[in-house]
Amino acid sequence: MGRVIVGMTVSLDGYVEDAAGRVGQLYPDLADLGGYLAESVARTGAVLMGRRTWEMGDPDSYVGNYEYQVPLFVLTHQPPAVPPRQDDRLTVTFVTAGPAAGVAAARAAAGPARDVTVVGGIDLVRQLLAAGLADELHLDVVPVLLGGGRRLLDAAELAGVRLTKVGVVDAPGRTGLRYRITGGEPGDPRPAPA
Repeated sequence: MGRVIVGMTVSLDGYVEDAAGRVGQLYPDLADLGGYLAESVARTGAVLMGRRTWEMGDPDSYVGNYEYQVPLFVLTHQPPAVPPRQDDRLTVTFVTAGPAAGVAAARAAAGPARDVTVVGGIDLVRQLLAAGLADELHLDVVPVLLGGGRRLLDAAELAGVRLTKVGVVDAPGRTGLRYRITGGEPGDPRPAPA
């Protein structure tokens, strides 16, 4: 069965954005990430993302340009009035019923042998981890110190999440840390914080 993989790029001091909400310092290698992402792109059958992450780019430019040319599922409270451009490879579904519904829809689209990759969104990643809806956590650590901002893993509801290291990927400009989420079967709620 395919995995639900959540992940983000973080600074060495654990921040996913600086105090002003910017992420640019975390991607000095943005132009070179294609090769680094190749395995993920090959294994991914669907992408799940939050609305804010979706809107960081031009939604009409995703077709043919986005790394993941697979069905996209965007969690939102309000779908846009005008649907974005789509084609036979990259379709966009707006999910309003919450993270569990988004994961279920993305898993169905990905099929049993391909992964669901969760792209960006601090709140979405935290919700999926806390609810036991993710199978793996991938952190890409960039050697920069932001000194403040928002941390991905700085949330009390994540205290029950247990991780087991499954790999380390050394790449120019970043180190990928890969963890299996343990403490129950995928989809089981994690133990409540003590």
